[in-house]
Amino acid sequence: MGIVTTTEMFQKAYQGGYAIGAFNVNNMEIIQGITEAAMEVKAPLILQVSAGARKYAKHVYLMKLIEAAIEDTGLPIAIHLDHGEDFEVCKSCIDGGFSSVMIDGSKHSFAENIALTKKVVDYAHSKGVVVEGELGKLAGIEDAVNVSAEDAAFTDPAEVEEFVEKTGVDSLAIAIGTSHGAFKFKGEPRLRFDILEEVQKRLPNFPIVLHGASSVIPEYVDMINENGGKMPGAKGVPEEMLRQASRLAVCKINIDSDLRLAMTASVRKHFNDFPEHFDPRQYLAPARSAIKELVKNKIVNVLGCDNKI
Repeated sequence: MGIVTTTEMFQKAYQGGYAIGAFNVNNMEIIQGITEAAMEVKAPLILQVSAGARKYAKHVYLMKLIEAAIEDTGLPIAIHLDHGEDFEVCKSCIDGGFSSVMIDGSKHSFAENIALTKKVVDYAHSKGVVVEGELGKLAGIEDAVNVSAEDAAFTDPAEVEEFVEKTGVDSLAIAIGTSHGAFKFKGEPRLRFDILEEVQKRLPNFPIVLHGASSVIPEYVDMINENGGKMPGAKGVPEEMLRQASRLAVCKINIDSDLRLAMTASVRKHFNDFPEHFDPRQYLAPARSAIKELVKNKIVNVLGCDNKI
């Protein structure tokens, strides 16, 4: 197949009542684990690169690794910029081969967000690249994104039609109660499905995106804590809530923290079990396998996008 945009993916996902997994990547083992899982269950795939990942691994290395994964698996893969903060970083990714970018203007006023998003859309569409915008502010920390609970804000459904019409975005990330990081809820997890349903009414057949949607799987948190880690109180989005969102207008669900937890849990356990090991292949191979199993579970049991290619 090759590098694709998300346009056809989202059309099929909306009509089919499922979501596509958008998984953040940082190195070779993560890319291999994700793509091998998607290949085995025949799922379309979005690989996301954040500003932090580009800084850590460099744009060119990540692109070559993803291109190698496409050649190895034959999967249709969209390469997406996660949380582009300004026009310049979006332009750099567009010019550098990405098929999709997100411009996150949520920290700006509504009018400024529209103006910035439209600027990115105009440039991206001239290059055949699709754009995701954002309305509302998610709490939490992920790379350069750092929003306190006090500054978080739900998406106002009354604004979505004007935003989409004036910007021309291809998909829209909304805030309905998810948050970045592994500590999402102090009490019982709750998502505002009433907001999602109202957005869906106002934007029929339009793809909606959920950020901060890792479930913070207890198995990995326990493994980390049992092997020297300290993550008391970590709590994510219940997978049943994500399944419900997938059946509605949500066509793309972002997953990052769960990947980090799976990898970290595996590495910590490996060193606890084999303290004499020093070969990176010895501890990164099981970490890659842990990511693969996590992604397969997400695709089959949460997103419902298996056997869709």
